Amino acid sequence: MSGENRPVDPSSTPDVVPPPAVPASRARRLAAPALTLAAAVSAFAYVGAVDPNEPGHYPVCPLFRLTGILCPGCGGLRSAHAFAHGDLIAAFGANALAVVGYFVFAGFMALCLVRAFRGGPAPRFVLKAPYWWAIGAVALVFAVVRNLSFGSALAP
Repeated sequence: MSGENRPVDPSSTPDVVPPPAVPASRARRLAAPALTLAAAVSAFAYVGAVDPNEPGHYPVCPLFRLTGILCPGCGGLRSAHAFAHGDLIAAFGANALAVVGYFVFAGFMALCLVRAFRGGPAPRFVLKAPYWWAIGAVALVFAVVRNLSFGSALAP
């Protein structure tokens, strides 16, 4: 009968050896970090072109609108706008934590591009739980201090 499933004798099948892995070309290795960097540059270009200091362009922070409390991200768009225009003092004044994040991101992307160009392994951004807790604690302390009178320099 045709169409019958017959058991296959493993000794009768030839050994199939997968072909050796072909190393990815430099262009293929650079694609992901270059596209990520292009997306970030595009976002900064947009925020640099559309001023968040003018009302109506971006939504208001819901926490600030409902409670009047500044969250860790409040002032982030104004910070990005100033950063895109090269005004680091105004960027730090709007949101210092965001500026630190911009530099950390830039450093990580530089590392990704260098490793991709050289053909090395892509860096892994895997943090253990204590580091995430520490980042959360820094953001919480930043949010609390910028809402107190002595931390008003951190408020946008």
